Amino acid sequence: MVSRVNDLLSLAADLQRRGEPFALATVVRCEAPTSAKPGAKALVRADGTVSGWVGGACAEPVVMREALAAIEDGRPRLIGLIGESAHGPGRSAGPGRTPGMVEYPMTCHSGGTLEIYVEPYLPKPLLILVGHGPVIEALARFGAAAEYVVQTLGADDAAALLGRAGVARHASVVVATHADSDENALQRILATDAGYVSLVASRRRAAAILDRLREAGVGLERLARLKAPAGLDIGAESPDEIAVSILAEIIQHRRTAKPSAPVETPAHVEPATTAIDPICGMTVDIATAEHRSQTAAGVVYFCCGHCKTSFDRDAARA
Repeated sequence: MVSRVNDLLSLAADLQRRGEPFALATVVRCEAPTSAKPGAKALVRADGTVSGWVGGACAEPVVMREALAAIEDGRPRLIGLIGESAHGPGRSAGPGRTPGMVEYPMTCHSGGTLEIYVEPYLPKPLLILVGHGPVIEALARFGAAAEYVVQTLGADDAAALLGRAGVARHASVVVATHADSDENALQRILATDAGYVSLVASRRRAAAILDRLREAGVGLERLARLKAPAGLDIGAESPDEIAVSILAEIIQHRRTAKPSAPVETPAHVEPATTAIDPICGMTVDIATAEHRSQTAAGVVYFCCGHCKTSFDRDAARA
């Protein structure tokens, strides 16, 4: 087990060096019988890839879902998979076992209880500067001083970076090409899910660029995400003052904005990818669900064989 944990920590260190977000899940307490023991770990990346092990089919989907939520909102959480062992003599049952714990039912046959701490590891906030000029130069200095990772890139390279898993929503982009290429750059950036996008321009020029973006077919949902002109209205005049107003706006957005879902304009409704187990209430991935039953209302999916058996038995009695 020590070797596996060391391998997992080496992977975590490598991801941190590469600036890739992930969450580390650690079993901190258990109530027998459980297969996972305190100290067991799993690492979940932003694309849902899981390395390591903190429990079987009943634990992993819950841990993965909470880990992805932690990567999204940046907040650690303690989750409890509460089994029948929680109802033994002298043990508390039901909600409120531990303040702040997110509780789920343990549906595995073991009936044990696991408490798992999920902690996100996020890279330093990313500030992408597309363009040139005194404001961009000042933003590069001030952003670095505020402990942002600052990268000055062309629009194509910026869009490619923002396309990497887990990067866009936590990135801020400032466009200041001061030319007709502003529209092209903004089209590329607004097509991503960048958390903050702004344009350095006068109010008159910003309005003209917005009109041209509408004419080019950029959707209203995406245009609504563009801050133009960039920066808080503090009466800034010099390049340094303008840069300060923009950085202040970026910090304000980062600290106060709630993560939003990716902007989509689908031509049709996509089929559901998850279902709710009617026995235990857990969310089940339809594509990988091993246990399912055909009913008059359609297919029912289960997290484990125990839930399927209970459902089928009850259905036979009806």
